[in-house]
Amino acid sequence: MAKPKFEPPEICPNCGALVPENARACPECGADEETGWNDTAMEQRLGISDPDDFDAEEYEREESGQTPKRPLAALWWITAAVLLLVVVAGVVSSFLGFW
Repeated sequence: MAKPKFEPPEICPNCGALVPENARACPECGADEETGWNDTAMEQRLGISDPDDFDAEEYEREESGQTPKRPLAALWWITAAVLLLVVVAGVVSSFLGFW
């Protein structure tokens, strides 16, 4: 009985290196079918419990150190400035009203 032809992944799930066609192991880290070429190796390395819930953009932001964008941040600053102006105007008008 002939052994079924083994096809390695295009990208090593352990280190992310390109794996040449018909390679028996990863040229970078040495991973092979017995040591990590399985469907969950990449997910386990990244700490992902469910690959369907993986957000690549969020992962890239975390890895690059970027802070997430907050679309309503400007609105909060404008609201705070308007409230401060109202309070200052009230204090000034009440101060001037007593004299």
